[in-house]
Amino acid sequence: MTRDGYQTALDDLRGDVLDLGAAVVAQLEDALVALESGDQTIARDVIDDDDEINDRYLALESDCIDLLALQQPVASDLRFVAASFKILTDLERVGDLATNLARYALSADGRTDEVDVQAIGADACDQLDGALAAYDTQDAAACHAVAERDDDLDALCQRASERVVRDLLEREAGDDSWAAERVLDDVSRVLLTLRDLERVGDHAVNVAARTLYMLENDPELLY
Repeated sequence: MTRDGYQTALDDLRGDVLDLGAAVVAQLEDALVALESGDQTIARDVIDDDDEINDRYLALESDCIDLLALQQPVASDLRFVAASFKILTDLERVGDLATNLARYALSADGRTDEVDVQAIGADACDQLDGALAAYDTQDAAACHAVAERDDDLDALCQRASERVVRDLLEREAGDDSWAAERVLDDVSRVLLTLRDLERVGDHAVNVAARTLYMLENDPELLY
């Protein structure tokens, strides 16, 4: 491969990672729509499209391996390929979390009245978008901002989880006629939803951490 061809391959990898990231964010947003609306068609589309996300992930992972094995990049190029390889894994896992949310929508007809799942989900999407933007623009300061913002998302999820449990206890204590099995199913679903949205934030931090390492050889956010 010529030097120009090598640089084109690196540029293509960056663009492909960003394209996959955009697709995963779209999947996550669609899953949130399904949760809010109870639209089972959207939920099934998210689930069905996960195979395409996985196929794209595997193809790009193979591209990274080829670049490492055949071109033997060094210094900043090596960090870029290695970081991209790791970021792809985080994006694939966010796709899995979007699929989880879509399955919750199928099983619960989109009911999430206990807490504002949509607001928390929007924060998680914005955090992942911010991490991908930092990777795209090679912005170290933005990487730190993504990591700092994750504390806010964690706190939102924690407060929402506590509210769901408190609501369950109040309903159990105040009404002997409530349908226990259905309520427990709803509570479990919402708690799982909150857990998965918190994990989206964790993966966004991972993307930011890998980007910071790529840019400055700085492992600070990796721990």
